Amino acid sequence: MPGKDVYSRTIRTVKAGTISIAYSEAGAGPPLVLINGFTSTMDMWNPPVLSALAEHFRVIVFDNRGTGYSSCTDESFSIPLFAQDTLSLMDALGIPQAHILGLSMGASIALELVLLKPERVGKLVLVAGQCGGREAAPIRPEVWATLADKSGTPEEIAGRMFSLLFPLPWLATHDPWKHCPEITETTSEEVAARQAGAFRSWPGCCGRLSEIRIPTLIITGTDDQVIVPENSDIIGRHIPGAQVVRFDGAGHGLMYQFPEEFASTVISFLKQP
Repeated sequence: MPGKDVYSRTIRTVKAGTISIAYSEAGAGPPLVLINGFTSTMDMWNPPVLSALAEHFRVIVFDNRGTGYSSCTDESFSIPLFAQDTLSLMDALGIPQAHILGLSMGASIALELVLLKPERVGKLVLVAGQCGGREAAPIRPEVWATLADKSGTPEEIAGRMFSLLFPLPWLATHDPWKHCPEITETTSEEVAARQAGAFRSWPGCCGRLSEIRIPTLIITGTDDQVIVPENSDIIGRHIPGAQVVRFDGAGHGLMYQFPEEFASTVISFLKQP
């Protein structure tokens, strides 16, 4: 797999609707837009994965409103609003259609996006995601509390996240600092609370998933304790023709645990005729 320096970290900002969105891109070919998870910033994507994807696609990562270098307004956060932000970014970059990959909360945003504007999506990849509402397996309260805690130094925050991202057997034999990128961007406690409110109040879209007619790949880790793998099975049952791939022994941080396998799975799916 390519080294970590292959993917460009040049950060640009573009006006997208009522906010400015910070983004970075690399590669050439069909556009592939990656949507972050809860409170995540674009520097949290695993560089070796991005480098592998950029060998085949024009890969675009960005900061959701209010996170990292992207701005926000007083407008109430919601999952549909985040989906519209992604579409506004595509508009600003002159991208009429792209493959969409959503991770964690980003998968929920991706679902709302494809339901809103199916013609804007080539293929859909949902990683460790859920469809929300009563049909979804919920996130445990103690997990929410840890995810939303942005107090302390970046190192202290990362240390708390490792306990959620990775299964204990993997942590017993791996140093997570050697598998995760250096994080320089931040998300404030206020924005974290607003994002949490948006995600937890989202009524979900399970009842609408049968409307999705584009090729869909669903990826989950068998040991994910944040968004349990049952959620991927639920989505897979509702989207016609969807493929579900399980990474054995992987947690919510599966792209850090298995970067080569993760990237090759996504690339193979997206390049299928």
